[in-house]
Amino acid sequence: MVTEFILLFLIAVIANALSAFAGGGAGLLQLPVLIFMGLPFGVALATHKIATVALGIGSTARYWREGNIELLFSLFVLAVGLPGVILGAAIILSIDEQIATLLLGILTISLGIYSFFKKQLGQHYHPQNKTKVGFFIGGCAIFFIGFLNGSLTSGTGLFLTIWLIHWFGFDYKRAVATTMILVGFAWNATGAITLSALGDVKWAWLIPLIAGSLIGGYLGANLAIKSSNKWIKIIFEIMTISVGASLIIKAL
Repeated sequence: MVTEFILLFLIAVIANALSAFAGGGAGLLQLPVLIFMGLPFGVALATHKIATVALGIGSTARYWREGNIELLFSLFVLAVGLPGVILGAAIILSIDEQIATLLLGILTISLGIYSFFKKQLGQHYHPQNKTKVGFFIGGCAIFFIGFLNGSLTSGTGLFLTIWLIHWFGFDYKRAVATTMILVGFAWNATGAITLSALGDVKWAWLIPLIAGSLIGGYLGANLAIKSSNKWIKIIFEIMTISVGASLIIKAL
């Protein structure tokens, strides 16, 4: 039991530190470990979602002090994203997991490739598309990302990070901070509540997972704040390609 808890804690610290630094991807390590240790997919997913709420709390505790969060914009992301999260979490057990995972893997890898070839992407903050049409298009995409967050397992925070950069002109630091606060905390909490209401949770494992997520989230956020947009971009690309490859292998 002690060895099991130590392993869960260490995995949670590493996975959530990387996620808080890059803007998503905690499920790349954490979820497969839960399944490997014997949990059915549905139980592992619900347990993982609850634990990652602590990632949001840990990273928010650090990011909020920097003052880079736009309150009204954050409320907009919550308003359009949370319905997608609830819808996705409600139908996860009725969709073809293999096909959905394969498609998500391909899309996630494409994010890393896109970022790699766009050398100046996210290096500077230049707000854009803050018009009615811009918010409508941006909101539709955020709703879909919320749906992915509620229904699928890994890396969906990375989608919001790159969308905030591409569509709304965020730099990597601001985009990652926004993603960790909104997805890591609010979206994941909503998905966790929905999934736990519909299925089972391995409650005993949440103690080391939550502790590791809190610490990892804070450490990753602290490292990202002290790093340049260039380094965050590099880690983002590594995470997206790694998450995408992992999902494709899992699907196949």
